[in-house]
Amino acid sequence: MPLSFTTDPVTVTVPATSANLGPGFDSLGLALALHDEVTAEVTPAGCRVRVEGEGAGELPTDERHLVVRAMRATFDVLGAQPTGLTVRCRNRIPQARGMGSSSAAIVAGVHLARGLVTDGAERLDDAAVLRLAAQIEGHPDNVAPCLLGGFTIAWTGAEGAHAVSLPPLPQVRPTLFVPAGRGLTAVARAALPAAVPHADAAFNAGRSALLVAALTRDPALLFAATEDRLHQDYRAAGMPETAELVARLRADGVAAVVSGAGPTVLALTEPPAECGSDPGWSRRSLAVDVDGARVNRGRLGIAERGPVAAGRKS
Repeated sequence: MPLSFTTDPVTVTVPATSANLGPGFDSLGLALALHDEVTAEVTPAGCRVRVEGEGAGELPTDERHLVVRAMRATFDVLGAQPTGLTVRCRNRIPQARGMGSSSAAIVAGVHLARGLVTDGAERLDDAAVLRLAAQIEGHPDNVAPCLLGGFTIAWTGAEGAHAVSLPPLPQVRPTLFVPAGRGLTAVARAALPAAVPHADAAFNAGRSALLVAALTRDPALLFAATEDRLHQDYRAAGMPETAELVARLRADGVAAVVSGAGPTVLALTEPPAECGSDPGWSRRSLAVDVDGARVNRGRLGIAERGPVAAGRKS
């Protein structure tokens, strides 16, 4: 059946995310109540992007923008490209800080493209949205909570990415310490060794399992559950201020970790009031986003969302 496009704009609201959460490297993630809002519509020709807020004046405003690149990849999967596009981004998620700004852009782009095709949901179901977003990103740990909301466990099988979402306890109130300086995921990944000791892998497997229980059943376990031996120490030399803050918080008994690839620090238990007053750091207390990506059709729109995974939310 030939592809047809809607004449109405589509708006997607996507949350920030924190991945890894200490031991859950490339698998665990948490959605945060800080959102980008992206609107797109089909035009007769060309590609125009307007960026407001975070990244304004820095991010590309043409085909190079990550939202557009994700849209183009999705249109290819759906079967045709539109004549032109206009995209407007209202960004609140800090760029290159380990809070999932790139995953938010990718998830927004995939949902926007699907929403602009009249039968997009039939051509690309929710499970396929997750697989495609993870394929574009390269790993599913950020795109999964961005799509699903809540606390997510993601994995990759022969056919691609899958994820489940679990509701964290209401006592889990993330605090983030966001530095002025930026980090690059590619640089952080380059610091990781090709192999790790078997004992360290076993240690992290146990802590990752414990973290599921800590976030969903017993927050008293969070400090022990956020210990890590797979990635944070290897990356410490590249972001010494982040490593120092994590160490200082943990010395005070706070369940603190590097957020994603950094340099933001995530605390899953309440940090001392004086923390975050250091020059160069911004302290933010955020709720957990339990909804994930939300799609609105038309200029006013009616919210549409369903579980995005291999079937449903848990």
